[in-house]
Formats: sequence, structure tokens, C-alpha cells
Amino acid sequence: MKSGDLSYESVNKSSYAWIVVISVIVPLLVALLLFMPNKLDVGQEWVYFLPHLNAVINSASAVALLLGLYFIKNKQIAYHKMAMSSAFMLGAVFMISYVIYHASAESTTFGGEGLIRTVYYFLLLTHILLAAIALFPILLAYYYGYTGRIERHKKMVRYAYPIWLYVTVSGVAVYLMISPYYSF
Repeated sequence: MKSGDLSYESVNKSSYAWIVVISVIVPLLVALLLFMPNKLDVGQEWVYFLPHLNAVINSASAVALLLGLYFIKNKQIAYHKMAMSSAFMLGAVFMISYVIYHASAESTTFGGEGLIRTVYYFLLLTHILLAAIALFPILLAYYYGYTGRIERHKKMVRYAYPIWLYVTVSGVAVYLMISPYYSF
């Protein structure tokens, strides 16, 4: 379809609206689940494996993001698409796992002291803030790339990529710092 075609514009507006809705609902849902007074009782101990799985997923996502950058810099478009789609799908799986864990398990308190405590909370807070805003530019960048709107994709990636990479790497760092304090 041509960009002047009415049906193209309505599809574009509809997709954009969905991106906005998802970008607002997901962080709100995560915040709600984190601060719920009562956790869901899933009746299983398997949820305590999820933080470890999430760290592996985030690590794999970071590798996929770095490979995506490598491939696009070397003009290997097909590999770039596969790497970025892998990172995108890993992010979706991570989010499902993260929501399940935080809806059903109490948060762990960081036990470090001194400088390491400051570093931990700096990483955690920047990770949380950037994760909350990252979804919108990531979804837009992915949408523009997927639909072949390369110039818009490139413009959005300037913001989305570094935020996404920081969130995945800082998530693993936060996990490595908090994991000695897990009681399970």
C-alpha cells in the first residue's frame, strides 16, 4: 500500500495506538504486581527458579542485541532481523516470567553495605526507570523495522537500542548482586 492510501494510514494509526496502549499497560501491570499487598498463591516452589531463568533470558537478549548491532554494521540485514527478533521474543518471554515471579513471590532485600549498596541501588533504580519507558521506543523501532519503514526505524533505534541494551545488562547485574541474598 502507498503511504497516501487511506487503509494504510488507518492500519498505521491502529498499530500506533496498540503500541501506546501496550507501552502504558505493561509498566502499570508490573508496578501493580510489585506492590500488591498479597501475592498470588501458585502453590508451587518452581516460581523461585524464575529469577535465575530471567537472568539467563536477559543475558541471551543482550547477546542477541549485540549480534543485531554487529550484523547491521556489516550490512547483513537478514541476520540482523533474526537477532533483533530473537531479542524481542526473549524480552516477551522474560516479561511473562518476571510478572509470574513478582506476582507470586515476596521481594528480596539487598543485604550489601557501603559503596556496593549505593552501586546496587543506582543500578536498580536506573534499570527500573529505563525499563518503564523502554517499551514504547522498542515497540516503535521493531514495528518500523518489521514494516520496512527503515528511515523511521533508524531514527527510533538511536533511542531504543541503548536503552534496551542498558536495561538487559543492568538487569543481569542487579540479579548477580541480589542473588546471594535469596532465601530459597
